[in-house]
Amino acid sequence: MTDYQVLEIGALDEWREHYGGFRPDSSRDGRRVVDHELAMQYIGLTANALEPGEEAGYWHRHARVEELYVFLAGRGQMGLDDDVVEVGPGSVVRVGQGVWRTWRCVPESQGELRWLCIRAGGTELPHFPDDSERGPERPSPW
Repeated sequence: MTDYQVLEIGALDEWREHYGGFRPDSSRDGRRVVDHELAMQYIGLTANALEPGEEAGYWHRHARVEELYVFLAGRGQMGLDDDVVEVGPGSVVRVGQGVWRTWRCVPESQGELRWLCIRAGGTELPHFPDDSERGPERPSPW
């Protein structure tokens, strides 16, 4: 038996149709907590979509978790401590422990703000993956 799973989360324009969250009081349209559906050990992932003018409605910060926001569509802003950062397709924002954060899709966005939020905690990753092994003798499957 191999240790992998496949989950189809749908195309970007389908993300808004999902309703989810970490708790009932923080659940909303356009959020899918992917790591609740897959057996992930060291990382977490949410797929998100906000309508133009919609915002998170809260600030939060983490003591142990680091987050990486990868923006794929739309235009938005992130509040990071005392700063406001413009985000859009291709923006990647790393937010470390202790930093207050919030986000919104700006009202003039031409479509939904869509992004992945990747969460990780625990031990620091090595700069160069030191646990990999190459299989030069394995033939390609295609």
